[in-house]
Amino acid sequence: MLKQRIITAIFLLLALIVATTQLSSFYFAILAALLVLVASWEWAGFIGLSQRISKIPYLLTLTAMIFGLFLLLGLSPGAEEIDYLRVAVILGLGLLFWLLSLVMLIGYPQNRQQWNDESKIACMGMFSLIPTWAGLVSLKYLLPSGYLVLALVVLVAAVDIGAYFVGVHFGSRKLAPNLSPKKSWEGVWGGMAACLLVGAGLSWSMHVYLFSLSVLQFVLLLAFTLLLTFLTVIGDLVESMLKRNQDIKDSGVLLPGHGGLLDRIDGLMAATPAFALLMMTVLN
Repeated sequence: MLKQRIITAIFLLLALIVATTQLSSFYFAILAALLVLVASWEWAGFIGLSQRISKIPYLLTLTAMIFGLFLLLGLSPGAEEIDYLRVAVILGLGLLFWLLSLVMLIGYPQNRQQWNDESKIACMGMFSLIPTWAGLVSLKYLLPSGYLVLALVVLVAAVDIGAYFVGVHFGSRKLAPNLSPKKSWEGVWGGMAACLLVGAGLSWSMHVYLFSLSVLQFVLLLAFTLLLTFLTVIGDLVESMLKRNQDIKDSGVLLPGHGGLLDRIDGLMAATPAFALLMMTVLN
């Protein structure tokens, strides 16, 4: 299983680098849309839709929403910019959803009946997936080289890796025993430390090789890694909560050794709106 996970992770990393750096912004938006639609198919399982035919309406709904956003945001093969104000509104709604999700996590499992409804979980999927797509696309348009997209992925991965290794070796205080018994507060601090170190390196490389950052911008980027850590953890725990709610181990079987796509991007979904909003503020 470990060998399979490593092989899959290497393949995903190489595919991400190629797609992010080589595709134009418009075609990257199409690829991101396809991945979000795959994730929406898996999210339908969280809703309780187990039959393939029952998942199609939800998939079509997300497809129509993304198609509408292509028009609303001005995405086209020849467009060099998109409507960042409208993107900011979408990202703001996504960030608000993830912050409110913290309330659900704190009250779990006593509050389960308040959100355990097909329509509510379906809406949760929309507020998770659509801002993720909009955020990744805006990052690509802000910097067509793909640096910002890769930086976000690397930061989220740093949180996961740091949390895993510190949690395994030093974890003692349980973070959310009702949701994920293996996660610990020590793991959270380890993830934060790793994210801070990686964030410092990425910010410095951005300053040296891309464009100059002021001291304030540099400090702002480093301070943001603290928020990004907690958002990544929230995304992970929300997915764990929804899987427990349906009594399923993985969101899917798409990725050998890893489960489904949602199992790999849960933290990324929660971190993307805030990161994209920050980059839009810093770079615009």
